[in-house]
Amino acid sequence: MSTVEIEIPSPPEQVYAVLADGWTYAGWVVGATHIRDVDEHWPEVGSRIHHSVGAWPLQLQDETRVRSVKPGTSLDLDAKAWPFGVAHVRFELSPTPNGGTRVTMAEKAVSGPGALLPEAAQALFLAPRNTETLKRLADVVAHR
Repeated sequence: MSTVEIEIPSPPEQVYAVLADGWTYAGWVVGATHIRDVDEHWPEVGSRIHHSVGAWPLQLQDETRVRSVKPGTSLDLDAKAWPFGVAHVRFELSPTPNGGTRVTMAEKAVSGPGALLPEAAQALFLAPRNTETLKRLADVVAHR
């Protein structure tokens, strides 16, 4: 998996509150451009965010589904963007000694054309995008 991390100077419960608000995803997930709907029980296992990916008018309509969750600690997702495929995305939150949160984001294409690439090749595309995603997440947490 391609893995990136950032330290956010806010406690894990504040960071998790943003992860648990599916309506914020288009504001910090690089590539997500519009949230059409969020299942009422997000982020419980099996719940979904219905989103658009890409620039208008060439947007793909798809969804992201929760694989597993440990509130305040981790969130595992299957993010779809057909025809490109499905990626497994994992967020892990760890408290830091100064009261902040270390956020680790790991992603790997698990189906579709992206899964045909070796993990090292996937990382060339995913690491810069996910680094920007975490910077945006930090901004949303800081200004919420």
